[in-house]
Amino acid sequence: MFSSLVTTIVNAIWVLGYFGIFLLMTLESTFFPFPSEVVIIPAGYLAFQGKMNVFFIWLAGTFGSLAGALFNYCFAYFLGRPFIDRFGKYFFISKKSMEKAEQFFEKHGSATTFFGRLIPGVRQYISLPAGLAKMNIFKFFIYTFIGAGIWVAILTYFGYLLGENYALIEKNLLYITIGVIIIILGYIGYIYYNYRKSKGSK
Repeated sequence: MFSSLVTTIVNAIWVLGYFGIFLLMTLESTFFPFPSEVVIIPAGYLAFQGKMNVFFIWLAGTFGSLAGALFNYCFAYFLGRPFIDRFGKYFFISKKSMEKAEQFFEKHGSATTFFGRLIPGVRQYISLPAGLAKMNIFKFFIYTFIGAGIWVAILTYFGYLLGENYALIEKNLLYITIGVIIIILGYIGYIYYNYRKSKGSK
Protein backbone atom coordinates (compact mmCIF):
# COMPACT_ATOMS: atom_id res chain seq x y z
CA MET A 1 0.00 0.00 0.00
CA PHE A 2 2.80 2.42 0.90
CA SER A 3 4.67 1.67 -2.32
CA SER A 4 1.47 2.21 -4.29
CA LEU A 5 1.14 5.62 -2.67
CA VAL A 6 4.69 6.50 -3.71
CA THR A 7 4.01 5.40 -7.29
CA THR A 8 0.82 7.46 -7.35
CA ILE A 9 2.63 10.55 -6.07
CA VAL A 10 5.48 10.13 -8.57
CA ASN A 11 2.92 9.95 -11.37
CA ALA A 12 1.03 12.93 -9.94
CA ILE A 13 4.21 15.00 -9.78
CA TRP A 14 5.06 14.04 -13.36
CA VAL A 15 1.59 15.09 -14.53
CA LEU A 16 1.24 18.24 -12.41
CA GLY A 17 4.89 19.25 -12.70
CA TYR A 18 6.41 21.93 -10.50
CA PHE A 19 3.01 23.32 -9.62
CA GLY A 20 2.16 19.90 -8.17
CA ILE A 21 5.28 20.00 -5.99
CA PHE A 22 4.43 23.53 -4.87
CA LEU A 23 0.86 22.55 -4.02
CA LEU A 24 1.76 19.35 -2.16
CA MET A 25 4.51 21.07 -0.16
CA THR A 26 2.11 23.89 0.70
CA LEU A 27 -0.31 21.32 2.09
CA GLU A 28 2.54 19.57 3.92
CA SER A 29 3.49 22.80 5.67
CA THR A 30 -0.03 23.56 6.89
CA PHE A 31 -2.12 21.30 9.13
CA PHE A 32 -2.40 18.28 6.87
CA PRO A 33 -0.44 15.17 7.94
CA PHE A 34 1.33 14.85 4.60
CA PRO A 35 5.05 13.87 4.59
CA SER A 36 7.35 15.94 2.41
CA GLU A 37 9.60 12.91 1.88
CA VAL A 38 7.09 11.24 -0.45
CA VAL A 39 7.00 14.38 -2.60
CA ILE A 40 10.59 15.57 -2.85
CA ILE A 41 12.49 12.26 -2.90
CA PRO A 42 10.50 10.93 -5.90
CA ALA A 43 10.89 14.34 -7.55
CA GLY A 44 14.65 13.95 -7.16
CA TYR A 45 14.32 10.59 -8.88
CA LEU A 46 12.47 12.24 -11.77
CA ALA A 47 15.30 14.78 -11.99
CA PHE A 48 17.77 11.92 -12.33
CA GLN A 49 15.71 10.65 -15.27
CA GLY A 50 15.96 14.06 -16.88
CA LYS A 51 12.22 14.65 -16.60
CA MET A 52 12.51 17.50 -14.10
CA ASN A 53 15.05 20.16 -13.20
CA VAL A 54 16.72 19.99 -9.77
CA PHE A 55 16.75 23.76 -9.31
CA PHE A 56 13.07 24.16 -10.17
CA ILE A 57 12.21 21.28 -7.82
CA TRP A 58 14.04 23.15 -5.08
CA LEU A 59 12.25 26.42 -5.90
CA ALA A 60 8.80 24.79 -6.01
CA GLY A 61 9.38 22.78 -2.84
CA THR A 62 10.90 25.63 -0.85
CA PHE A 63 8.31 28.24 -1.83
CA GLY A 64 5.54 25.70 -1.30
CA SER A 65 6.81 25.09 2.23
CA LEU A 66 7.06 28.83 2.77
CA ALA A 67 3.50 29.40 1.52
CA GLY A 68 2.12 26.77 3.91
CA ALA A 69 4.13 28.17 6.79
CA LEU A 70 2.88 31.70 6.08
CA PHE A 71 -0.68 30.39 6.02
CA ASN A 72 -0.21 28.89 9.50
CA TYR A 73 1.48 32.07 10.72
CA CYS A 74 -1.40 34.27 9.54
CA PHE A 75 -3.95 31.75 10.81
CA ALA A 76 -2.55 32.02 14.33
CA TYR A 77 -1.72 35.74 14.10
CA PHE A 78 -5.24 36.86 13.19
CA LEU A 79 -7.45 34.21 14.82
CA GLY A 80 -5.51 33.72 18.04
CA ARG A 81 -5.18 30.95 20.62
CA PRO A 82 -8.88 30.76 21.68
CA PHE A 83 -9.88 29.88 18.13
CA ILE A 84 -7.13 27.25 17.82
CA ASP A 85 -8.06 25.69 21.17
CA ARG A 86 -11.71 25.50 20.18
CA PHE A 87 -11.56 24.59 16.50
CA GLY A 88 -8.02 23.28 16.03
CA LYS A 89 -9.14 19.66 15.99
CA TYR A 90 -11.08 20.35 12.80
CA PHE A 91 -7.81 21.45 11.15
CA PHE A 92 -5.75 18.44 12.33
CA ILE A 93 -4.17 20.52 15.11
CA SER A 94 -4.06 18.44 18.27
CA LYS A 95 -3.47 20.05 21.67
CA LYS A 96 -0.44 17.82 22.14
CA SER A 97 1.15 18.98 18.88
CA MET A 98 0.37 22.60 19.66
CA GLU A 99 1.83 22.38 23.17
CA LYS A 100 4.95 20.70 21.83
CA ALA A 101 5.48 23.43 19.24
CA GLU A 102 4.83 26.21 21.77
CA GLN A 103 7.25 24.76 24.31
CA PHE A 104 9.90 24.46 21.62
CA PHE A 105 9.30 28.05 20.51
CA GLU A 106 9.33 29.46 24.05
CA LYS A 107 12.51 27.60 24.94
CA HIS A 108 14.58 28.48 21.89
CA GLY A 109 13.05 31.73 20.63
CA SER A 110 12.38 32.91 17.11
CA ALA A 111 15.26 30.87 15.66
CA THR A 112 13.03 27.81 16.10
CA THR A 113 11.27 28.78 12.89
CA PHE A 114 14.55 27.71 11.27
CA PHE A 115 15.42 24.69 13.43
CA GLY A 116 11.78 23.61 13.62
CA ARG A 117 11.57 23.19 9.84
CA LEU A 118 14.03 20.31 10.18
CA ILE A 119 12.38 18.46 13.05
CA PRO A 120 9.60 15.93 12.34
CA GLY A 121 6.47 16.46 14.41
CA VAL A 122 7.34 20.14 14.90
CA ARG A 123 7.93 21.43 11.35
CA GLN A 124 4.24 21.63 10.42
CA TYR A 125 3.24 23.41 13.61
CA ILE A 126 6.14 25.70 14.51
CA SER A 127 4.62 28.55 12.48
CA LEU A 128 1.57 28.63 14.76
CA PRO A 129 3.34 29.76 17.97
CA ALA A 130 5.33 32.21 15.84
CA GLY A 131 2.04 33.73 14.69
CA LEU A 132 0.59 33.76 18.20
CA ALA A 133 3.72 35.54 19.46
CA LYS A 134 3.40 38.01 16.54
CA MET A 135 6.98 37.36 15.52
CA ASN A 136 8.46 39.85 13.08
CA ILE A 137 7.20 38.75 9.66
CA PHE A 138 10.47 39.51 7.86
CA LYS A 139 12.50 37.47 10.36
CA PHE A 140 9.93 34.68 10.14
CA PHE A 141 10.18 34.69 6.35
CA ILE A 142 13.98 34.49 6.35
CA TYR A 143 14.28 31.75 8.98
CA THR A 144 11.54 29.67 7.40
CA PHE A 145 12.91 30.08 3.90
CA ILE A 146 16.40 28.96 4.94
CA GLY A 147 15.14 26.00 6.97
CA ALA A 148 12.75 24.85 4.26
CA GLY A 149 15.39 25.35 1.59
CA ILE A 150 17.88 23.12 3.39
CA TRP A 151 15.26 20.40 3.95
CA VAL A 152 14.12 20.40 0.32
CA ALA A 153 17.70 20.45 -0.99
CA ILE A 154 18.68 17.42 1.09
CA LEU A 155 15.63 15.39 0.06
CA THR A 156 16.05 16.34 -3.61
CA TYR A 157 19.69 15.33 -3.58
CA PHE A 158 18.83 12.09 -1.84
CA GLY A 159 16.23 11.21 -4.47
CA TYR A 160 18.65 12.08 -7.26
CA LEU A 161 21.39 10.03 -5.63
CA LEU A 162 19.22 6.93 -5.54
CA GLY A 163 18.91 7.24 -9.30
CA GLU A 164 18.02 4.03 -11.01
CA ASN A 165 17.16 2.28 -7.74
CA TYR A 166 13.50 3.26 -7.90
CA ALA A 167 12.49 -0.10 -6.41
CA LEU A 168 14.64 0.83 -3.41
CA ILE A 169 12.62 4.03 -3.01
CA GLU A 170 9.36 2.11 -3.06
CA LYS A 171 10.39 -0.64 -0.67
CA ASN A 172 12.53 1.31 1.78
CA LEU A 173 11.16 4.86 1.79
CA LEU A 174 10.30 4.62 5.49
CA TYR A 175 13.86 3.60 6.40
CA ILE A 176 15.29 6.19 4.05
CA THR A 177 13.22 8.88 5.75
CA ILE A 178 14.36 7.78 9.21
CA GLY A 179 17.98 7.79 8.07
CA VAL A 180 17.70 11.28 6.58
CA ILE A 181 16.02 12.56 9.74
CA ILE A 182 18.76 11.13 11.97
CA ILE A 183 21.49 12.69 9.85
CA ILE A 184 19.75 16.07 9.76
CA LEU A 185 19.03 16.09 13.49
CA GLY A 186 22.64 15.23 14.22
CA TYR A 187 23.84 18.05 11.99
CA ILE A 188 21.37 20.56 13.42
CA GLY A 189 22.30 19.48 16.94
CA TYR A 190 25.94 20.11 16.13
CA ILE A 191 25.18 23.57 14.72
CA TYR A 192 22.94 24.47 17.66
CA TYR A 193 25.51 23.25 20.18
CA ASN A 194 28.18 25.44 18.64
CA TYR A 195 25.73 28.35 18.44
CA ARG A 196 24.93 28.09 22.16
CA LYS A 197 28.59 27.63 22.98
CA SER A 198 29.65 30.74 21.06
CA LYS A 199 26.76 32.73 22.56
CA GLY A 200 27.73 31.67 26.08
CA SER A 201 31.34 32.66 25.57
CA LYS A 202 30.38 36.27 24.80
